Amino acid sequence: MSDSASVVVHLLEKEYRVACPPGERENLIRAARFLDDRMREVRDANVVGLERIAVMAALNLSHELLQTSTALDNRSDTSDRLSRLLRKVDDEISAHQRLRDAQA
Repeated sequence: MSDSASVVVHLLEKEYRVACPPGERENLIRAARFLDDRMREVRDANVVGLERIAVMAALNLSHELLQTSTALDNRSDTSDRLSRLLRKVDDEISAHQRLRDAQA
């Protein structure tokens, strides 16, 4: 990252300096706050040790990401099936109208 600046983020009262492109600074800060909140939730559930807290938070976030991704894929599949069904209905209506017009 040659055009990077460093940003200081805080996770569980520890300070980390992270390289970040200038245009992504606010997103990095938001992501760090989000991660800090999740790590605090894990710690508050009586998980001990920074490494273990970080791993558990990462696993929880990964699980949520995969669930969301699967839900979006299913939604996309449903949308595709609906589109195909609508095309079939349109085709049938068009065929019926052509048949009716030919008989008139």
